[in-house]
Amino acid sequence: MHRYLVTGGAGFIGSHLVDRLLARTDVVVTVIDSFDDFYDPGLKRANVRPHLLNPSYRLVEADIRDYSALEQVFEEPIDAIIHLAARAGVRPSLEQARVYGEVNVGGTLNLLELARQYAVPRFIFGSSSSVYGPDASLPFREDAPAAPVSPYAATKAAGELLTYTYSYLYGFQAICLRFFTVYGARQRPDLAIHKFARLITEGRPIPVYGDGTSERDYTFIDDIINGVMAALIYDATPFEIINLGESRTVRLDRLIELLETALGTSATIERLPIQPGDLPRTRADVSKAERLLGYHPTTPIEIGIPRFIEWFRQL
Repeated sequence: MHRYLVTGGAGFIGSHLVDRLLARTDVVVTVIDSFDDFYDPGLKRANVRPHLLNPSYRLVEADIRDYSALEQVFEEPIDAIIHLAARAGVRPSLEQARVYGEVNVGGTLNLLELARQYAVPRFIFGSSSSVYGPDASLPFREDAPAAPVSPYAATKAAGELLTYTYSYLYGFQAICLRFFTVYGARQRPDLAIHKFARLITEGRPIPVYGDGTSERDYTFIDDIINGVMAALIYDATPFEIINLGESRTVRLDRLIELLETALGTSATIERLPIQPGDLPRTRADVSKAERLLGYHPTTPIEIGIPRFIEWFRQL
């Protein structure tokens, strides 16, 4: 029997990972989530509702800043920690830098200390493409220097460094997965695809920062979860940083066109200045993920957006 601890397991990526883990018959999953109000906690409650019916699932409501609350989870052996809990978002981090540091750096340090103390053999850290910075060459390779230009990105880079340090000192397997703009069912309502779909449906203008030529590597949730599951069994090297992306770029104006087509409604655009901390473009080099994890993204944006809208219409 494999025992996994998933932090942030009520959120977008975390709840999909728990779906996949609970589909197996040889696992016990413990989830830690604080159900904070960064976005509607009711959405996260809905994410976990089906999990609560599974006898192999345990939910612990706790903040990763609370070391003593976290420690109670380690009463039984844990085979791997998949650390996805974080205060997310580039733009909000500009206004709440201290909170981002406390949660994303302090919380990660708490979990690494507990992994050391309780001899957890494997640690997966959910990082971000934002660590690369605006001047990185495309496609982003893992050996490029980190150059974060927002407090959020800086906390993710710090989490990677802490994970490396603990892996080096205490000998546990560790992988930092840099996620590239994940979307799909249950996506957070503050993220562009979900936010735009809601505003277009309501006939309200969508905020577009800049001229619409910014580009993102949009990655469908199923592909991300495939990568995380592969990372859980990778053991050839003690520490790795690995990109998980779709490996192509999509312009913002093209994304809006795809949403309009899927919704059957035209968007009204509100042009706004480019925001500090935003990257003009992202694109993952996934050759390392392919080589080490057998990772092969299979859902291009032209397929993923209609799938997202199918879920969105059910809300």
